[in-house]
Amino acid sequence: MQLQDFFRENPVCAVAFSGGVDSACLLYAAAAYGRRTAAYFVKTPFQPGFELEDARASARRLGAALTVLEFDVLTVPEVAANPGERCYYCKRALFTRLIEAAGADGFPLVLDGCNASDDASDRPGMRALRELGVRSPLRECGITKTEVRRLAREAGLPVWNKPSYACLATRIPAGTAITREDLRRVARGEELLMSLGFSDFRLRLRGREGLLQVREEQMPLARHLLPEIQSKLAEDLQKVALDDVPRESRET
Repeated sequence: MQLQDFFRENPVCAVAFSGGVDSACLLYAAAAYGRRTAAYFVKTPFQPGFELEDARASARRLGAALTVLEFDVLTVPEVAANPGERCYYCKRALFTRLIEAAGADGFPLVLDGCNASDDASDRPGMRALRELGVRSPLRECGITKTEVRRLAREAGLPVWNKPSYACLATRIPAGTAITREDLRRVARGEELLMSLGFSDFRLRLRGREGLLQVREEQMPLARHLLPEIQSKLAEDLQKVALDDVPRESRET
């Protein structure tokens, strides 16, 4: 099946929009091939501020209406406790809220940007989407992450090479309860790291310490700047260590 065929069969749909390349490519296709569509961004404590800014900018560029839904996901006990399947409970809560809002606006079908490179067997959140009837056209049409980036570049979408950015909760080890202050510490730390020129990295919390994971090509920069990073994050983290194993590009 081609994307054109999917939207010919499902011409009225809402897109769960994060502002990343997958959801941007999906929204572009929905606007191009569907009859009526809109984008919905669920704002939670798990996202840094720039994600909403990126989503607004991308939606404007695509000429799509963007609805921002506020949702305090930490009020869901199974999410705040951070079990191994936290993503399942989180996705189920977020998409239940999104489905209700989209349905009230006249959109009976909600889509998300999972692509054919996403491993469903390793993603509890994808199980929640299936249970709720959320469709993933990129995945259903066999479009991989590499193809998504190619299509986005050909469509002139500025986010075509934007690194994947998993939610802030992934920086906290499973089994460790998630607090607002821990999320803020991670957000402040990663904002600093981006300002220093890092991309596609993670700052993992380990109690009051942080573990910095960067791509192999940025390891020299990380070693050089580590004392400065430690100094600037001293109020939030007692120590910042650099992971000797280079980070592979992946969602989490």
